[in-house]
Amino acid sequence: MGAIQRTPRRSATRPPAARSILVTAVLIVVALYFLVPVYWVVVAATKSTEDLFTTNGFWFGDVQLLENVRQVFAFDDGIFVRWFLNSVLYAGGGALVATYLAAAGGYALAVYDFKGKDAVFGLVLGGVLVPGTATALPLFLLFSNLGLTDSYLGVLLPSFVSPFGFFLCRIFAAAVVPPSLVESARLDGAGELRIFHTFGLRMMAPALVTVFLFQFVGIWNNYLLPLIMIADEKLYPITVGLVNWRAQTDRLPEFYELTTAGVLVSVVPLVILMVVLQRFWRGGLTEGSVKG
Repeated sequence: MGAIQRTPRRSATRPPAARSILVTAVLIVVALYFLVPVYWVVVAATKSTEDLFTTNGFWFGDVQLLENVRQVFAFDDGIFVRWFLNSVLYAGGGALVATYLAAAGGYALAVYDFKGKDAVFGLVLGGVLVPGTATALPLFLLFSNLGLTDSYLGVLLPSFVSPFGFFLCRIFAAAVVPPSLVESARLDGAGELRIFHTFGLRMMAPALVTVFLFQFVGIWNNYLLPLIMIADEKLYPITVGLVNWRAQTDRLPEFYELTTAGVLVSVVPLVILMVVLQRFWRGGLTEGSVKG
């Protein structure tokens, strides 16, 4: 007797056409929601102040992007360059330290057993639920008493803590760091710090990239904390500096050109960072599939 051949069900292997169309439509709407503002910024950065109000907001006028960017970097003896470097320091330094501390804390909670472990993790979860705006004023009062306001440390120190990064690293470390590997390294005479730096950080690389990127973007776009902490214009990050320019457009319309071109320049580092770091996500996913 010949083998009975069964025809596979199409419904089990292919989604219905209506569902596929609906999902595609939702994804297109979401993509437009995020891309349209970026497109508007690009178009606005190429226009003069007159064209911003006399031409279609979503179409180009007389393109003068290079001139606008040149004015941004030349205005007020290059104050925008100072703001840009300040943002790089705040976001880069803060994200780097926060990522390392989150990795160390998450690794410790995942690998070691100690009294109060669950209480610490619960406290971290509570920190994830607290918005940054709620802690801005208490931080200002605390730092004011310590004499750290109107300084780089006033913005950097709060950036070193990332409850979300701590939570993510704890979950990821528990999934990718095998206890047998840690025990083998201990038997070979490796210390705890060496095990963490040699094996833990490498295995947690995809999570660390995620934490670094989220923290970098969050600090780069942060406005309220620097606004409260800093009074010296030379210590401003890009966000506070651009809002300061925007506030002057009512009496000096040429600040529209500076603001729109400055916004476009401020987005460029985030785009570059996303493009550069995405390969680490792909690498981490591929490594996980091979191990499985």
